[in-house]
Amino acid sequence: MASLGDSNTVYSSVKDYYGKVLESSKDLKTSACTAGAAPHPVVRKIIGAIPSAVNDKFYGCGNPIPLGIEGKDVLDLGSGSGRDCYVAAALVGPNGSVTGVDMTDEQLQTARNNVDEFGKTLGYTPKLKFVTGYIEMLQQAGISSSSIDVCISNCVINLSPNKKLVLEGVYQALRTGGELYFSDVYADRQLPDSVRTHDVLLGECIGGALYTKEFEQMAENIGFARPRVLSVGHIAIHDPELKALVGDAKFYSITYRLFKVKESQAKSSAFVAEYLGTIEGHESKYELDVDYVLVKGEPTQVDAATASVLSSSWLARYFTVYPSEDTAVLDGLANISSTEKLMEQAYKADAGSSSSCCAPKNSPSGCCPPKNSSSGCCPPKEQESSGCCKPKQESSGCCKPKSNADTNEENKLDKLPSCGGGRCC
Repeated sequence: MASLGDSNTVYSSVKDYYGKVLESSKDLKTSACTAGAAPHPVVRKIIGAIPSAVNDKFYGCGNPIPLGIEGKDVLDLGSGSGRDCYVAAALVGPNGSVTGVDMTDEQLQTARNNVDEFGKTLGYTPKLKFVTGYIEMLQQAGISSSSIDVCISNCVINLSPNKKLVLEGVYQALRTGGELYFSDVYADRQLPDSVRTHDVLLGECIGGALYTKEFEQMAENIGFARPRVLSVGHIAIHDPELKALVGDAKFYSITYRLFKVKESQAKSSAFVAEYLGTIEGHESKYELDVDYVLVKGEPTQVDAATASVLSSSWLARYFTVYPSEDTAVLDGLANISSTEKLMEQAYKADAGSSSSCCAPKNSPSGCCPPKNSSSGCCPPKEQESSGCCKPKQESSGCCKPKSNADTNEENKLDKLPSCGGGRCC
């Protein structure tokens, strides 16, 4: 993709927005930088131990931090205040390393200033560092070729004026078998220049959103295996002026997995994969993507491309993969969910949840107050698809905590910035 106008102009706009305009996630005008489901309980526990100064300046559209990365070398593109790096540092342990790259001085200062405090919480000094640089120029930022096992990024690549350079740099930095595991904002169509160059829309991760088809083709052209979708969520634009600017375009938070492995082209070959259940937090099953959820100890037939990922990537130690005795042709591509179809489903689900008695997700109270219910009560639990209302726990249907002891941990998690946009984790 060509640059979005002049790169220096884009860099200046983004630096100003994240360094000076936004003081916290409460200042955002869309849900783009706060979208996404609640993090995994293992991740949420770590987030609760991260210094508040780091959490308060977190802006992200997903949860792109895989479990099972103990001892791995991790790179975070556009690390911001460092929240995801802090989480990764706890997951990789003392034998792994985490490097965050960012161009915004104010964010880098926040990230660096709290490392020592976090180390005391962990009980060891993490190999955690933050470097100044541009994600389009990773080598110049000091990231060596073939030095990274897992690269993560949370709602940042869309801010780049040259996405192709970013993906090429990541591909070069990854070891063979490595992965780019990231969440970002995508559009269901090409965007006009009036949207792509708008300062606020750029800063809110909307203006730089890439058309999904364009992105997936770009990734494969660079050398990554077929992009795998892990989750899709619709993004709401609340500001009337911004909503008018984008017109009919719809935006989505998508978590993709891009593996640096050579996928088998033998579509007629069938394989069996067995998950060993050895990833902490995923003891019973492992979700590779929307199409493959592998249950511990249960032989699962997979296509040749998926077999390559499970046997040749950093995930290989968690799986046993072998040829299937079933000689039937298995066309893996026929089993892959269409990204467009997944986006359509996410949009319909979001539209359905917004019609319930719960108010919009950006409620200042953090939870959804009644919207059209005279009783002042939350909707039935089966209607809580938005995740913003706690389960009703009284016959009256009103949401009240069972007891202080039962809800102390939940209340603590509800206040975290990761539940931005008014969501309750």
